[in-house]
Amino acid sequence: MAHEAQVRYSKLVLAKLRSELVLEDGVVFNNDYEGDPTAGAVKIPVRDDEVAVSDYDKANGISPTSGPTTYTTMNIDKDKAINELIDGYDAAAVPDNLVADRIDSGGYSLARQMDTDGATTLLAGSTVMNLAQMTAQTIYSDVVSIRTAMSKTNIPNDGKRYLLVTPDTLALLLECPQFIRATALGDSTVTNGTVGKIAGFIVKEWNDTTANLAMIAGHPKYATRAHEWAVGVHVQDLAQSGKYIGACAVQGRRVYGHKVLRSAAIRAIYAPGSLTVTLAAATGDSSTGKTVATVTAGNTGNTYAYKLNPSSRATYDMASSAYNGTSLTSGSTAIAVSAGDIIEIVNISSSKVKAVAYVTVKAADIAS
Repeated sequence: MAHEAQVRYSKLVLAKLRSELVLEDGVVFNNDYEGDPTAGAVKIPVRDDEVAVSDYDKANGISPTSGPTTYTTMNIDKDKAINELIDGYDAAAVPDNLVADRIDSGGYSLARQMDTDGATTLLAGSTVMNLAQMTAQTIYSDVVSIRTAMSKTNIPNDGKRYLLVTPDTLALLLECPQFIRATALGDSTVTNGTVGKIAGFIVKEWNDTTANLAMIAGHPKYATRAHEWAVGVHVQDLAQSGKYIGACAVQGRRVYGHKVLRSAAIRAIYAPGSLTVTLAAATGDSSTGKTVATVTAGNTGNTYAYKLNPSSRATYDMASSAYNGTSLTSGSTAIAVSAGDIIEIVNISSSKVKAVAYVTVKAADIAS
């Protein structure tokens, strides 16, 4: 009975999570991987080359071709849990409505955190496009420029390209005559947060406040998400805890990871702009396992701070004391990292965040 309840609770939380995700599976991320996420890593098949087409010889036939499929490893680096106390009830007596309330809230909270972590991965793995200004008069040409750039790098234009737009950017789109509202496209287009279409992109409203970020453009073929229950959702009696009396808790653990497979397929658009940052292996004594970040453009002054694998992102005009990052000197601060880590770097002027950058650490960026 306990196992049946765990399966049922886990399915309910998963259904809630899927309904709340703005960065949806199948729309923003694919789930094409091999392996079990609970093992700590999965393999993603990668094939950029298309099947070869040759002339057919009726007498001699045709030789077979074999396009290479390689596999890239995605580490499952996020392990999130819910552990919501329900006081006054042991596990056997807790009312269903209390469990349902915690399950609903748990699914919502997990979705928000997965969206945040997924977006950070997209930003860190993207090709950045900086715009001086975005207005209702220019936004259509801006989107067309993004479309052109993606087409020139052979990103499929198959109806699956998307734009994740902030509320401010959506306000500009709504004034644009080329924007087609979702109600004019039919029910098949209306999914979680989808508001319309422009220049071949599905448009989803995304309530994000990352400093200067206007939108993310992409295609789900080139970003993968894997997630699974490490421990299914269940009601845990706390009688043996030595601390709680007559209480229980709704508990569960969800593991997940995200990976961008092709930078040209994911475009992060900032207006008025973002920092431009390069990474290089640290040098000198005690440099093993460290990288150095150098800011090359987009800054106001030379005051910077950073966070490694941030759980939330910096917002424009956030006070430096609220950001509470580690001070960074461009070109010299050695940061201890591992391949796949994401570094958030902010530019601070007048004690406030003015610009930001996200970079993914590669093995070549780390001193050995």
